[in-house]
Amino acid sequence: MQSGERIILDPKVLTGKPVVRGTRMSVEFVVNLLANGWSEQQIQDSYPNLTTTDIRACLAYATAILQAEKVYPLEPA
Repeated sequence: MQSGERIILDPKVLTGKPVVRGTRMSVEFVVNLLANGWSEQQIQDSYPNLTTTDIRACLAYATAILQAEKVYPLEPA
């Protein structure tokens, strides 16, 4: 799944944080709910405007960001 279909960055919405298209639900918020043990069903019950596709797009976006992250070890001084 391509998260780009569902996840947008708009400086006018939540100061440009990635959000689910058509909502003010940030990727960070959705991933945090999952990290805190919420099930997909609990999220959809509490936020009925979020679909399974939206939740998976949030995870795909977070995965893509982490995969693109580069870590450079520091050399001891």
